[in-house]
Amino acid sequence: MACADVAGPPLAAAAGQQGLWLLYGGTFDPVHNGHLAIARCAAAELQVPVHLMPAADPPHRAPPGANAAQRARMLELAVAGEAMLQVDTRELQRAVRQPGVPSWTVDTLREIRAQIGPQRPLAMLMGADSLLGLPSWHEWEHLLDLAHIVVAERPGSGLDGPLPEALALRLQGAWAQSVHTLADAPAGRVWRLRQPLHAESATALRALIANGGQWRDLLPSAVAEYILAQGLYGSAAAV
Repeated sequence: MACADVAGPPLAAAAGQQGLWLLYGGTFDPVHNGHLAIARCAAAELQVPVHLMPAADPPHRAPPGANAAQRARMLELAVAGEAMLQVDTRELQRAVRQPGVPSWTVDTLREIRAQIGPQRPLAMLMGADSLLGLPSWHEWEHLLDLAHIVVAERPGSGLDGPLPEALALRLQGAWAQSVHTLADAPAGRVWRLRQPLHAESATALRALIANGGQWRDLLPSAVAEYILAQGLYGSAAAV
């Protein structure tokens, strides 16, 4: 099912409140068509803007192949002209203010919650693999206290099988039966976003660039030109 087929009215909050704030974080190293498909699908189904937030060097994975400024610039190029996709650089700005301090998602959610208030619905968009790995995140048990989770699911993602025990216990009773449930509370629900299958992977894409493979059609043309101009991921060999 294409996301355009399930678009509905905006997810408004309770009377007098603003609508859902939707955050999509990641290293975006580099941002590619798969990332953008997920963001566009979420924007279409929930009818709210998606705030794409490039992460500072995250504690739970190796440092990215492009620096923070380059990854942010690639995101800006990728979403230029798309009103429903916006770039949020708060984690990068925080890393500048607090050098050496780990970039924890829970701290970002607390910062956004302080900005938008306690009652406005807040959700973070993530892939199924990220959801399954949630117990490895810092203070992961508190994430649903601060926000909903919208999980972008692909066929065979593993969500229909047994979940890690700690995760299954934390998510018990949190699964939303309707996307509109996300507007009924500020946090605490998990919604499964069905979205078209895209094979792009940032890891595989970096390898293609380094090896001079066919990669330019896997990301926006402006991003491809930037990668070549900056010589990122060994792209000089692919010129």
